[in-house]
Amino acid sequence: MKHLQHIILVFLVGMVGAFAQQTPAPEQTEAYTIIGATAHIGNGEVIENSLIIIKDGKILACVDALTSKMAMQGEIIKAQGKHVYPGIIAPNSTLGLQEIGAVRATNDTREIGDMNPNIRSIIAYNAESKIVESMRPNGVLIGQITPRGGTISGSSSIVQFDAWNWEDAAIKTDEGIHMNWPNTFTRGRWWLGEDPGLKPNKNYKKNVDKANMFVAESKAYLAGDRSTMNLKYEAMSGLFDGSKTLYVHVDDERGLRDAIDFKDKNGIAKMVIVGGYQAPKVAELLKQHDIPVLVQRTHTTPAIDDHDYDYTFKLPKLLVDAGVLVGLQNSGSMERANARNLPFQAGTVAAYGMDKEEALKLITSNSAKILGIDDRLGTLEAGKDATFFVSEGDALDMRTNKLTHAFINGRAISLESHQTELWKRYADKYGQKN
Repeated sequence: MKHLQHIILVFLVGMVGAFAQQTPAPEQTEAYTIIGATAHIGNGEVIENSLIIIKDGKILACVDALTSKMAMQGEIIKAQGKHVYPGIIAPNSTLGLQEIGAVRATNDTREIGDMNPNIRSIIAYNAESKIVESMRPNGVLIGQITPRGGTISGSSSIVQFDAWNWEDAAIKTDEGIHMNWPNTFTRGRWWLGEDPGLKPNKNYKKNVDKANMFVAESKAYLAGDRSTMNLKYEAMSGLFDGSKTLYVHVDDERGLRDAIDFKDKNGIAKMVIVGGYQAPKVAELLKQHDIPVLVQRTHTTPAIDDHDYDYTFKLPKLLVDAGVLVGLQNSGSMERANARNLPFQAGTVAAYGMDKEEALKLITSNSAKILGIDDRLGTLEAGKDATFFVSEGDALDMRTNKLTHAFINGRAISLESHQTELWKRYADKYGQKN
Protein backbone atom coordinates (compact mmCIF):
# COMPACT_ATOMS: atom_id res chain seq x y z
CA MET A 1 0.00 0.00 0.00
CA LYS A 2 2.83 2.41 0.87
CA HIS A 3 4.45 1.62 -2.46
CA LEU A 4 1.19 2.46 -4.25
CA GLN A 5 0.85 5.74 -2.31
CA HIS A 6 4.40 6.66 -3.30
CA ILE A 7 3.60 6.03 -6.99
CA ILE A 8 0.45 8.18 -6.76
CA LEU A 9 2.40 11.01 -5.07
CA VAL A 10 5.09 10.94 -7.75
CA PHE A 11 2.38 10.97 -10.42
CA LEU A 12 0.62 13.97 -8.88
CA VAL A 13 3.87 15.91 -8.52
CA GLY A 14 4.63 15.13 -12.16
CA MET A 15 1.18 16.34 -13.20
CA VAL A 16 1.68 19.61 -11.32
CA GLY A 17 5.04 20.05 -13.06
CA ALA A 18 3.44 19.36 -16.41
CA PHE A 19 0.53 21.76 -16.06
CA ALA A 20 1.61 24.48 -13.61
CA GLN A 21 2.98 27.87 -14.53
CA GLN A 22 6.67 28.70 -14.16
CA THR A 23 7.58 29.26 -10.52
CA PRO A 24 7.45 33.01 -9.79
CA ALA A 25 10.84 34.65 -9.42
CA PRO A 26 12.13 35.36 -5.90
CA GLU A 27 12.41 38.85 -4.48
CA GLN A 28 15.33 40.93 -5.73
CA THR A 29 18.27 40.68 -3.35
CA GLU A 30 21.10 41.91 -5.58
CA ALA A 31 21.31 45.03 -7.73
CA TYR A 32 21.44 44.76 -11.51
CA THR A 33 23.13 47.09 -13.97
CA ILE A 34 22.12 46.99 -17.63
CA ILE A 35 24.76 48.74 -19.71
CA GLY A 36 24.96 49.77 -23.36
CA ALA A 37 21.36 49.23 -24.53
CA THR A 38 19.19 51.76 -26.34
CA ALA A 39 16.64 52.74 -23.68
CA HIS A 40 13.16 53.64 -24.88
CA ILE A 41 11.95 55.58 -21.85
CA GLY A 42 8.24 55.36 -22.71
CA ASN A 43 7.61 59.11 -22.63
CA GLY A 44 8.98 59.76 -26.11
CA GLU A 45 12.62 60.01 -25.08
CA VAL A 46 15.40 57.65 -26.17
CA ILE A 47 18.87 57.15 -24.63
CA GLU A 48 21.11 55.54 -27.23
CA ASN A 49 23.77 54.21 -24.84
CA SER A 50 22.12 53.78 -21.48
CA LEU A 51 23.09 52.85 -17.95
CA ILE A 52 20.20 51.38 -15.97
CA ILE A 53 20.58 50.38 -12.33
CA ILE A 54 17.83 48.59 -10.44
CA LYS A 55 17.86 47.93 -6.71
CA ASP A 56 15.24 46.81 -4.16
CA GLY A 57 12.64 46.45 -6.89
CA LYS A 58 12.98 50.04 -8.11
CA ILE A 59 14.82 51.84 -10.91
CA LEU A 60 17.70 53.59 -9.20
CA ALA A 61 18.90 55.29 -12.39
CA CYS A 62 18.34 55.38 -16.14
CA VAL A 63 20.94 57.70 -17.61
CA ASP A 64 23.31 58.20 -20.53
CA ALA A 65 26.28 55.90 -19.98
CA LEU A 66 28.59 58.25 -21.91
CA THR A 67 28.05 61.22 -19.62
CA SER A 68 27.12 59.66 -16.28
CA LYS A 69 29.70 59.08 -13.56
CA MET A 70 27.51 56.62 -11.63
CA ALA A 71 29.25 53.43 -10.54
CA MET A 72 27.80 50.16 -11.75
CA GLN A 73 26.30 47.94 -9.06
CA GLY A 74 25.57 44.25 -8.59
CA GLU A 75 25.30 41.89 -11.55
CA ILE A 76 26.33 43.51 -14.84
CA ILE A 77 24.23 42.75 -17.92
CA LYS A 78 26.01 43.86 -21.09
CA ALA A 79 23.32 44.82 -23.59
CA GLN A 80 25.17 46.58 -26.41
CA GLY A 81 23.07 46.49 -29.56
CA LYS A 82 19.92 45.62 -27.63
CA HIS A 83 16.88 47.68 -26.58
CA VAL A 84 15.20 48.24 -23.21
CA TYR A 85 11.47 49.03 -22.87
CA PRO A 86 9.03 49.57 -20.00
CA GLY A 87 6.76 46.60 -19.32
CA ILE A 88 3.85 46.63 -21.77
CA ILE A 89 0.40 47.11 -20.23
CA ALA A 90 -2.72 45.24 -21.42
CA PRO A 91 -5.86 47.18 -20.37
CA ASN A 92 -9.42 45.80 -20.46
CA SER A 93 -8.36 42.16 -20.49
CA THR A 94 -9.97 38.90 -19.33
CA LEU A 95 -6.58 37.22 -18.90
CA GLY A 96 -6.74 34.81 -15.99
CA LEU A 97 -10.55 34.75 -15.99
CA GLN A 98 -10.92 32.08 -18.68
CA GLU A 99 -8.54 29.37 -19.75
CA ILE A 100 -10.35 27.17 -22.29
CA GLY A 101 -13.40 28.62 -24.01
CA ALA A 102 -15.01 25.22 -24.60
CA VAL A 103 -14.78 24.28 -20.91
CA ARG A 104 -17.36 26.18 -18.86
CA ALA A 105 -15.61 25.41 -15.59
CA THR A 106 -12.66 27.59 -16.70
CA ASN A 107 -14.86 30.57 -17.60
CA ASP A 108 -15.27 33.20 -14.87
CA THR A 109 -15.56 36.32 -17.01
CA ARG A 110 -19.12 37.35 -16.05
CA GLU A 111 -21.92 37.03 -13.53
CA ILE A 112 -25.68 36.84 -14.08
CA GLY A 113 -27.68 40.04 -13.69
CA ASP A 114 -27.57 43.47 -15.28
CA MET A 115 -26.18 45.80 -12.60
CA ASN A 116 -23.17 44.25 -10.83
CA PRO A 117 -20.80 47.03 -9.69
CA ASN A 118 -19.95 44.95 -6.61
CA ILE A 119 -18.51 42.04 -8.60
CA ARG A 120 -14.71 41.89 -8.16
CA SER A 121 -12.82 40.36 -11.06
CA ILE A 122 -9.62 40.16 -9.02
CA ILE A 123 -10.80 37.32 -6.76
CA ALA A 124 -11.43 35.14 -9.84
CA TYR A 125 -8.01 35.87 -11.36
CA ASN A 126 -5.93 32.73 -11.94
CA ALA A 127 -2.28 33.68 -11.55
CA GLU A 128 -1.24 30.22 -12.78
CA SER A 129 -2.97 30.58 -16.14
CA LYS A 130 -0.85 29.26 -18.99
CA ILE A 131 -2.22 32.04 -21.19
CA VAL A 132 -1.02 34.67 -18.72
CA GLU A 133 2.40 33.00 -18.73
CA SER A 134 2.59 33.28 -22.52
CA MET A 135 2.37 37.10 -22.37
CA ARG A 136 5.81 37.57 -20.87
CA PRO A 137 8.01 36.47 -23.82
CA ASN A 138 6.61 39.41 -25.81
CA GLY A 139 7.10 41.95 -23.00
CA VAL A 140 3.46 42.17 -21.85
CA LEU A 141 4.02 42.21 -18.09
CA ILE A 142 1.01 44.06 -16.64
CA GLY A 143 -2.74 43.80 -17.21
CA GLN A 144 -6.05 45.28 -16.19
CA ILE A 145 -8.26 42.29 -15.35
CA THR A 146 -11.79 43.20 -16.38
CA PRO A 147 -15.20 41.50 -16.06
CA ARG A 148 -17.73 41.22 -18.87
CA GLY A 149 -21.52 41.09 -19.21
CA GLY A 150 -24.58 43.09 -18.21
CA THR A 151 -24.88 46.87 -18.21
CA ILE A 152 -22.52 47.30 -15.26
CA SER A 153 -20.10 44.35 -15.25
CA GLY A 154 -18.14 44.93 -12.04
CA SER A 155 -14.74 46.22 -11.00
CA SER A 156 -11.34 45.75 -12.64
CA SER A 157 -7.93 45.47 -10.99
CA ILE A 158 -4.32 45.90 -12.16
CA VAL A 159 -1.97 42.92 -11.83
CA GLN A 160 1.56 41.90 -12.76
CA PHE A 161 2.09 38.65 -14.61
CA ASP A 162 4.49 36.71 -12.35
CA ALA A 163 2.79 35.70 -9.12
CA TRP A 164 1.68 32.79 -6.94
CA ASN A 165 -1.89 34.06 -6.50
CA TRP A 166 -4.08 37.08 -7.05
CA GLU A 167 -2.99 38.70 -3.78
CA ASP A 168 0.65 38.58 -4.89
CA ALA A 169 -0.25 39.72 -8.40
CA ALA A 170 -2.33 42.75 -7.41
CA ILE A 171 -0.89 46.20 -8.11
CA LYS A 172 -4.09 48.20 -7.70
CA THR A 173 -7.39 46.55 -6.77
CA ASP A 174 -10.91 47.63 -7.70
CA GLU A 175 -9.64 50.75 -9.45
CA GLY A 176 -12.61 51.12 -11.80
CA ILE A 177 -16.11 50.00 -12.69
CA HIS A 178 -17.01 48.89 -16.21
CA MET A 179 -20.23 49.81 -17.99
CA ASN A 180 -21.45 48.52 -21.35
CA TRP A 181 -23.32 51.42 -22.93
CA PRO A 182 -26.70 50.42 -24.47
CA ASN A 183 -26.61 49.80 -28.22
CA THR A 184 -28.19 52.53 -30.33
CA PHE A 185 -28.80 50.05 -33.13
CA THR A 186 -29.82 46.40 -33.27
CA ARG A 187 -29.81 43.71 -35.93
CA GLY A 188 -32.87 41.69 -36.91
CA ARG A 189 -32.99 38.05 -35.82
CA TRP A 190 -32.56 36.32 -39.15
CA TRP A 191 -33.43 32.96 -37.64
CA LEU A 192 -36.94 34.35 -37.01
CA GLY A 193 -37.25 35.70 -40.51
CA GLU A 194 -36.43 39.31 -39.54
CA ASP A 195 -34.34 41.64 -41.69
CA PRO A 196 -30.74 41.10 -40.48
CA GLY A 197 -29.78 44.70 -41.28
CA LEU A 198 -29.15 47.43 -38.71
CA LYS A 199 -32.11 49.36 -37.34
CA PRO A 200 -32.57 51.86 -34.48
CA ASN A 201 -32.88 50.22 -31.07
CA LYS A 202 -36.37 51.10 -29.87
CA ASN A 203 -35.32 50.30 -26.28
CA TYR A 204 -32.27 52.55 -26.32
CA LYS A 205 -33.75 55.45 -24.32
CA LYS A 206 -35.36 53.02 -21.88
CA ASN A 207 -32.01 51.33 -21.24
CA VAL A 208 -30.21 54.67 -20.74
CA ASP A 209 -32.95 55.81 -18.34
CA LYS A 210 -32.51 52.55 -16.42
CA ALA A 211 -28.79 53.28 -16.00
CA ASN A 212 -29.52 56.84 -14.85
CA MET A 213 -32.06 55.53 -12.36
CA PHE A 214 -29.56 53.06 -10.92
CA VAL A 215 -27.05 55.88 -10.38
CA ALA A 216 -29.73 58.06 -8.78
CA GLU A 217 -30.70 55.22 -6.43
CA SER A 218 -27.04 54.71 -5.55
CA LYS A 219 -26.64 58.38 -4.68
CA ALA A 220 -29.79 58.36 -2.56
CA TYR A 221 -28.57 55.31 -0.65
CA LEU A 222 -25.08 56.77 -0.13
CA ALA A 223 -26.60 60.01 1.18
CA GLY A 224 -28.71 58.09 3.71
CA ASP A 225 -27.80 56.36 6.97
CA ARG A 226 -26.73 53.15 5.15
CA SER A 227 -27.91 51.11 8.14
CA THR A 228 -28.98 48.28 5.83
CA MET A 229 -26.03 47.56 3.58
CA ASN A 230 -26.59 47.37 -0.17
CA LEU A 231 -23.44 45.98 -1.78
CA LYS A 232 -24.31 47.23 -5.27
CA TYR A 233 -24.85 50.81 -4.15
CA GLU A 234 -21.84 50.74 -1.82
CA ALA A 235 -19.61 49.77 -4.77
CA MET A 236 -20.72 52.87 -6.68
CA SER A 237 -19.40 55.34 -4.10
CA GLY A 238 -15.93 55.54 -5.61
CA LEU A 239 -17.32 56.94 -8.86
CA PHE A 240 -18.48 60.11 -7.12
CA ASP A 241 -15.47 60.80 -4.90
CA GLY A 242 -12.91 60.11 -7.63
CA SER A 243 -11.35 57.01 -6.07
CA LYS A 244 -12.64 54.87 -8.96
CA THR A 245 -12.91 55.39 -12.72
CA LEU A 246 -15.97 54.63 -14.80
CA TYR A 247 -14.91 52.74 -17.94
CA VAL A 248 -17.67 53.05 -20.53
CA HIS A 249 -17.54 50.55 -23.39
CA VAL A 250 -19.06 52.35 -26.36
CA ASP A 251 -18.25 52.78 -30.05
CA ASP A 252 -20.86 54.84 -31.93
CA GLU A 253 -21.11 58.61 -32.09
CA ARG A 254 -24.50 58.96 -30.40
CA GLY A 255 -23.51 56.56 -27.65
CA LEU A 256 -20.29 58.50 -27.07
CA ARG A 257 -22.13 61.81 -26.80
CA ASP A 258 -24.74 60.35 -24.48
CA ALA A 259 -22.07 58.72 -22.31
CA ILE A 260 -20.32 62.08 -21.86
CA ASP A 261 -23.68 63.63 -20.94
CA PHE A 262 -24.24 60.74 -18.49
CA LYS A 263 -20.94 61.59 -16.79
CA ASP A 264 -21.84 65.24 -16.32
CA LYS A 265 -25.44 64.63 -15.35
CA ASN A 266 -24.54 62.12 -12.64
CA GLY A 267 -21.42 63.77 -11.27
CA ILE A 268 -19.06 60.97 -12.27
CA ALA A 269 -15.57 62.19 -11.35
CA LYS A 270 -13.47 60.20 -13.85
CA MET A 271 -14.47 58.46 -17.08
CA VAL A 272 -12.57 56.51 -19.73
CA ILE A 273 -14.01 55.44 -23.08
CA VAL A 274 -13.24 51.84 -24.07
CA GLY A 275 -13.53 50.98 -27.76
CA GLY A 276 -14.31 54.38 -29.23
CA TYR A 277 -14.60 53.32 -32.87
CA GLN A 278 -16.24 56.62 -33.86
CA ALA A 279 -14.43 58.68 -31.23
CA PRO A 280 -12.75 60.96 -33.82
CA LYS A 281 -16.22 62.44 -34.47
CA VAL A 282 -16.40 63.65 -30.88
CA ALA A 283 -12.68 64.20 -30.28
CA GLU A 284 -13.10 67.86 -29.36
CA LEU A 285 -15.75 66.94 -26.81
CA LEU A 286 -13.53 64.24 -25.30
CA LYS A 287 -10.64 66.67 -25.04
CA GLN A 288 -12.87 69.33 -23.49
CA HIS A 289 -14.07 66.92 -20.79
CA ASP A 290 -10.59 65.38 -20.28
CA ILE A 291 -11.82 61.88 -21.15
CA PRO A 292 -9.16 59.40 -22.38
CA VAL A 293 -9.84 56.56 -24.81
CA LEU A 294 -8.65 52.97 -24.69
CA VAL A 295 -8.96 52.39 -28.41
CA GLN A 296 -10.32 49.17 -29.84
CA ARG A 297 -8.06 46.47 -31.27
CA THR A 298 -5.92 47.83 -34.11
CA HIS A 299 -5.65 44.50 -35.94
CA THR A 300 -9.23 44.31 -37.16
CA THR A 301 -11.26 45.31 -40.20
CA PRO A 302 -13.37 48.50 -40.39
CA ALA A 303 -16.88 48.15 -38.98
CA ILE A 304 -18.46 50.61 -41.43
CA ASP A 305 -18.50 49.86 -45.16
CA ASP A 306 -17.47 53.33 -46.35
CA HIS A 307 -14.47 53.61 -44.00
CA ASP A 308 -10.96 53.33 -45.43
CA TYR A 309 -9.44 49.85 -45.25
CA ASP A 310 -6.81 51.23 -42.86
CA TYR A 311 -9.22 53.18 -40.63
CA THR A 312 -8.49 51.03 -37.56
CA PHE A 313 -4.74 51.38 -38.14
CA LYS A 314 -5.05 55.19 -38.18
CA LEU A 315 -7.70 55.55 -35.45
CA PRO A 316 -5.25 56.05 -32.51
CA LYS A 317 -3.32 58.74 -34.43
CA LEU A 318 -6.52 60.60 -35.34
CA LEU A 319 -7.34 60.91 -31.64
CA VAL A 320 -3.79 61.72 -30.51
CA ASP A 321 -3.56 64.46 -33.14
CA ALA A 322 -6.80 65.89 -31.74
CA GLY A 323 -5.27 66.11 -28.26
CA VAL A 324 -6.95 63.07 -26.68
CA LEU A 325 -5.01 60.79 -24.31
CA VAL A 326 -5.03 57.35 -25.97
CA GLY A 327 -4.06 53.80 -24.99
CA LEU A 328 -4.48 50.50 -26.81
CA GLN A 329 -6.57 47.55 -25.65
CA ASN A 330 -7.31 44.20 -27.23
CA SER A 331 -10.84 43.02 -26.41
CA GLY A 332 -12.66 40.90 -28.97
CA SER A 333 -12.25 37.52 -30.59
CA MET A 334 -9.47 35.39 -29.05
CA GLU A 335 -8.64 38.37 -26.85
CA ARG A 336 -6.66 36.52 -24.19
CA ALA A 337 -4.27 34.79 -26.57
CA ASN A 338 -4.04 37.89 -28.77
CA ALA A 339 -3.07 40.17 -25.89
CA ARG A 340 0.55 39.16 -26.46
CA ASN A 341 0.35 40.98 -29.81
CA LEU A 342 -0.23 44.42 -28.26
CA PRO A 343 3.31 45.62 -29.09
CA PHE A 344 2.77 44.68 -32.74
CA GLN A 345 -0.56 46.50 -32.81
CA ALA A 346 1.32 49.60 -31.70
CA GLY A 347 3.84 48.84 -34.45
CA THR A 348 1.02 48.90 -37.01
CA VAL A 349 -0.07 52.31 -35.73
CA ALA A 350 3.51 53.50 -36.25
CA ALA A 351 3.57 52.04 -39.76
CA TYR A 352 0.50 54.14 -40.61
CA GLY A 353 1.83 57.53 -39.63
CA MET A 354 2.54 57.81 -35.91
CA ASP A 355 6.09 58.37 -34.64
CA LYS A 356 7.39 55.08 -33.22
CA GLU A 357 8.13 56.47 -29.75
CA GLU A 358 4.64 58.00 -29.66
CA ALA A 359 3.23 54.61 -30.63
CA LEU A 360 5.16 53.02 -27.76
CA LYS A 361 3.42 55.42 -25.36
CA LEU A 362 0.07 53.89 -26.39
CA ILE A 363 1.01 50.67 -24.57
CA THR A 364 3.20 52.06 -21.79
CA SER A 365 3.01 55.56 -20.32
CA ASN A 366 -0.39 56.52 -21.78
CA SER A 367 -2.03 53.34 -20.53
CA ALA A 368 -0.37 53.84 -17.13
CA LYS A 369 -1.83 57.36 -16.92
CA ILE A 370 -5.28 56.19 -17.94
CA LEU A 371 -5.24 53.37 -15.36
CA GLY A 372 -3.86 55.62 -12.63
CA ILE A 373 -0.59 53.72 -12.12
CA ASP A 374 1.81 56.17 -13.79
CA ASP A 375 3.42 56.97 -10.45
CA ARG A 376 4.83 53.41 -10.49
CA LEU A 377 4.84 52.12 -14.04
CA GLY A 378 4.88 53.05 -17.72
CA THR A 379 8.32 54.66 -18.07
CA LEU A 380 11.98 53.92 -17.33
CA GLU A 381 12.47 56.63 -14.72
CA ALA A 382 14.24 56.67 -11.38
CA GLY A 383 11.94 55.80 -8.48
CA LYS A 384 9.50 53.72 -10.51
CA ASP A 385 9.04 49.96 -10.29
CA ALA A 386 11.76 48.02 -12.07
CA THR A 387 9.30 46.39 -14.47
CA PHE A 388 10.81 46.31 -17.95
CA PHE A 389 12.43 44.03 -20.53
CA VAL A 390 15.47 43.77 -22.76
CA SER A 391 14.94 42.86 -26.42
CA GLU A 392 17.39 41.99 -29.16
CA GLY A 393 15.53 44.34 -31.51
CA ASP A 394 12.51 46.59 -31.99
CA ALA A 395 9.76 45.59 -29.54
CA LEU A 396 7.06 46.82 -31.94
CA ASP A 397 8.27 44.50 -34.71
CA MET A 398 7.34 40.82 -34.41
CA ARG A 399 10.40 39.83 -36.42
CA THR A 400 12.91 41.32 -34.00
CA ASN A 401 11.20 41.45 -30.59
CA LYS A 402 13.18 38.63 -28.99
CA LEU A 403 13.50 39.07 -25.26
CA THR A 404 16.70 38.19 -23.43
CA HIS A 405 15.74 39.50 -19.97
CA ALA A 406 12.60 40.69 -18.20
CA PHE A 407 12.08 42.11 -14.73
CA ILE A 408 8.98 42.66 -12.61
CA ASN A 409 9.62 44.76 -9.50
CA GLY A 410 13.31 44.00 -9.97
CA ARG A 411 12.76 40.23 -10.02
CA ALA A 412 14.43 38.53 -12.97
CA ILE A 413 11.48 36.52 -14.31
CA SER A 414 11.44 33.42 -16.47
CA LEU A 415 10.70 33.85 -20.18
CA GLU A 416 9.87 30.16 -20.57
CA SER A 417 6.29 28.99 -21.11
CA HIS A 418 4.51 25.86 -22.28
CA GLN A 419 4.76 27.29 -25.80
CA THR A 420 8.54 27.78 -25.68
CA GLU A 421 8.88 24.27 -24.25
CA LEU A 422 6.86 22.82 -27.13
CA TRP A 423 8.89 24.85 -29.64
CA LYS A 424 12.15 23.46 -28.26
CA ARG A 425 10.80 19.92 -28.19
CA TYR A 426 9.69 19.91 -31.80
CA ALA A 427 12.62 21.97 -33.03
CA ASP A 428 14.85 19.23 -31.64
CA LYS A 429 12.67 16.51 -33.12
CA TYR A 430 12.57 17.86 -36.64
CA GLY A 431 16.11 19.15 -36.50
CA GLN A 432 17.51 15.67 -35.96
CA LYS A 433 19.02 13.76 -38.86
CA ASN A 434 17.31 10.52 -39.90
